[in-house]
Amino acid sequence: MFVLIFNVNTLDIKGKTMKEYELMTIIKPNMDAEDVNKVVEKFEDTVKSIGGKVVSTDKVGRKKLSYDIQKFKDGFFVVYRIEIEESKVAELKRQIKLNDNFIRFMLLVADKVA
Repeated sequence: MFVLIFNVNTLDIKGKTMKEYELMTIIKPNMDAEDVNKVVEKFEDTVKSIGGKVVSTDKVGRKKLSYDIQKFKDGFFVVYRIEIEESKVAELKRQIKLNDNFIRFMLLVADKVA
């Protein structure tokens, strides 16, 4: 008999280690709310196809940027909480860079207290 001790927040059912990340994206402002929702849904499907799980999505809204990015003065901010394997993070970043609707993103390991 043996005892297996693990952190439930970092392990999925299949036994693969998962980490929780916080991803902040800025979506191009030249879209209406319906198009932004489609971009968000498509990205959530992309995360699932990679093998991750979207824990939550927070559409912060349209905000003014502190400096121009790709000649845009503002953008739609969306914050995701994502659970994904560490080995899949590079693929996730690649998929974000391939998406022309994102003008910036920042991916951080989520704080366990938050």
